[in-house]
Amino acid sequence: MYKLLVFDWDGTLMDSQQEIISCFQWATHDLSMEPPTDEAIRNIIGLGMREAITALFPTLNSPEQQSALVERYRHYYFSPQKPPSALFEGVLELLHSLHEQGYFLAVATGKGRRGLDGVLKNTGLDALFHYSRCVDEAHSKPHPQMLEDVMDYLCVMPKDALMIGDTEYDLQMANNANVASVAVGCGAHEKSRLLMHNPLVYLDHTNELGDWLKQDPMTISQSLT
Repeated sequence: MYKLLVFDWDGTLMDSQQEIISCFQWATHDLSMEPPTDEAIRNIIGLGMREAITALFPTLNSPEQQSALVERYRHYYFSPQKPPSALFEGVLELLHSLHEQGYFLAVATGKGRRGLDGVLKNTGLDALFHYSRCVDEAHSKPHPQMLEDVMDYLCVMPKDALMIGDTEYDLQMANNANVASVAVGCGAHEKSRLLMHNPLVYLDHTNELGDWLKQDPMTISQSLT
C-alpha cells in the first residue's frame, strides 16, 4: 500500500489547459510575436516557465525578451478579471477521501509558488496537502528533485510513493526518482504518449484513482494497450 500520493496540478487536478493557452497567446500578442498554436502550448504544460519558453520559442535568445514574455504571461495569469479554472469533476471528493484514509498528499508542479498558493487557497484545498513543491523551488520536470524533496520532507521511501500526472514530464520525473506512476487522460498529453513511460495504469479521469487504489496492485488487469 502506498503511503504518499503526489499529484501534478494543471491537467491532473484542475482543468486549466485553456487558461494556460490563452495567457501565452495574449502575452505573445502584446509583444507582437507570432502566437504558438494551442497544440504547441499543450505540449509544454507541466514544464517550468523558462523551459516552456525555450521549447515554444527556440530562437528567442535574448534574456530581456524572455523576461518580457514571462512578465506578460503573469500579467494575464494573475489578472483578477480572468475567469478562474475549475477542479475536474470528482477531484474535491477524491482528495477529501484520500486525506481521511490517512494518505500523505502532496503536489509537485510546474507552477510557481505564487500560482500554486493562490489556487490552493481559492479551491480550499490548502489544508489537505501535507507538502508541495514548485518549479521556482526546484529543477523543472522531468528532473526528479521535486519528488525527491517531497519524499525527504515526509520521510517516505520511493517504493511507498506514487506520482499521478497527465503529461510525460510527470511520468519521466517519477521514473527518474524510482517512483511508480499513474497516468490520467484528462490533461495535456495523449494516451499513447503517456504509455511510453510505463505507468502502472492509465485512468481516463483522476477521479477514478480512489477505486483503483482499493485494488491489489499485483492483480490489476486493466490493459495498457
